[in-house]
Amino acid sequence: MLVAPMRAELTQVGFTELKTPEEVIIQLDDNKGTTLLMINSVCGCAAGTARPGVRLAVEHGKNLPTKLLTVFAGMEADAVNKAREYTLPYPPSSPAIALFKDGELVHFIERHHIEGRSAEMIANNLIGAFEQYC
Repeated sequence: MLVAPMRAELTQVGFTELKTPEEVIIQLDDNKGTTLLMINSVCGCAAGTARPGVRLAVEHGKNLPTKLLTVFAGMEADAVNKAREYTLPYPPSSPAIALFKDGELVHFIERHHIEGRSAEMIANNLIGAFEQYC
């Protein structure tokens, strides 16, 4: 119940939650188009800037990814661990935001790129990546 609003913040704007490793494999092995993956978290930077930044990017970006996906760190550990295999060679980070194009990781925002940044800065970063890759 505690994380339900944190989940809803993304699902309300079209994100699909992945709760099992099998769901992650099905979604991320489908290599056509672009996919935005948000590794969600309960931390303050997720609540204060990461989720709001992702929402702003999705609500205001012109070229959006084909798929919007999310996994929740600290909740569905197996799904998150499987998702993190797709973001290698980057170390585990939550929150984190990954953009894939045709199965290739083309843009990655780690926690240290989120901390101390505003939601608008994160949104602008993502919108730029959408314009380049989507």
